[in-house]
Amino acid sequence: MKASARTGERKRPVWMEKPSLLVQIGKTLVLGISVALVIVPFWSIIATSLASQETINAAAGGMVMWPGPIDLSSYTAVLGGGVVTRAMIISILITVVGTLLSLATTAGLAYWLSRSGAAGAKPMTLLVLGAVLFTPGLIPTYLVVRQLGLIDSYWSLILPVMINAFNVIVMRAFFQDLPRELFESAAIDGASSATILFRIVLPLSKAVLAVIGLFYAVSYWNAFFNALLYIQSTDKWPMALVLRTYVVNQTSIGGDQLGATEALPPQLSLQMAILVIAVVPILLVYPFIQRHFAKGVMIGAVKG
Repeated sequence: MKASARTGERKRPVWMEKPSLLVQIGKTLVLGISVALVIVPFWSIIATSLASQETINAAAGGMVMWPGPIDLSSYTAVLGGGVVTRAMIISILITVVGTLLSLATTAGLAYWLSRSGAAGAKPMTLLVLGAVLFTPGLIPTYLVVRQLGLIDSYWSLILPVMINAFNVIVMRAFFQDLPRELFESAAIDGASSATILFRIVLPLSKAVLAVIGLFYAVSYWNAFFNALLYIQSTDKWPMALVLRTYVVNQTSIGGDQLGATEALPPQLSLQMAILVIAVVPILLVYPFIQRHFAKGVMIGAVKG
């Protein structure tokens, strides 16, 4: 009896056994190093953005790990009504409008494709799958945007990427997993397709809407390449293009770009302040959808 019990214990999977102290220490070290590799550079960026000229000079003109006396002049100059403030407003508008339009069109298309027997659903599904496998090239996309007269228009940053085929497939799979009895009961009660979508499907789909919405929002916020191709006026630059110009390309920031008349803070502090301002909005959005995110990213991973 005892022998069979020992045999049963030996047959337990390795991952079900309690890890040894050495393994726990190793996992803690690996996790700590991974967290440090993420936090330390970000902290250095924040510290440099708050550092004064004296602190940066003491660090040989480079990044600092401790700002010393906190100096908010970089943020005051960057947000003082110049190119960065204008780009921030433009990026927020493009992200909000683009995300709402993308969610509306993606949800509508996915709901149509998820309904069994819907007219034209199968050919359209094949077309969407083809769009996942074969993305349009850069030159054809540019020619279409120019032919539509969208060059130097904010719509050139939204319409060409408004629907992502992969997101449609993910949302369609989620809609298909919803109980069909709900749709049948609503149809028997006389509910139209639009009523079923807005009153039943969407309220039950907060997880997938949150995840897909975050994907779209991050894509719109970080899209600098489309802005580089289609936006010709510098006063229409979004935040990503300003970030690329003044931080990545190390272009000097003058008082005329920031609308400042007084002496500017150090260039490195200004660049790091722009970088922080470009990153923080997405970080602020994530906590509000965190409870939906864990469930949404598992869509399609488990069946049954």
